[in-house]
Amino acid sequence: MKEIAAHISINSEIRFGKPCIKGTRIAVSDILQWLASGMTQEEILNDYPALTKDDIFAALAFAANRESVIKIIAA
Repeated sequence: MKEIAAHISINSEIRFGKPCIKGTRIAVSDILQWLASGMTQEEILNDYPALTKDDIFAALAFAANRESVIKIIAA
């Protein structure tokens, strides 16, 4: 989790508090959507030079960690 915190920040003044890559306005959800749409890491890095591979991996780790703590409550 320490490595994730080096790349991800949550600030209510940026993107309404969505988790973003530090120093950018690029949200974790943006990266996930780009990957889900079929963009490669190389394409993302070419389109957004402020990002690094470690930022992409941190976004994936952040999402995986968040997913692991979600609990489903039966109605």
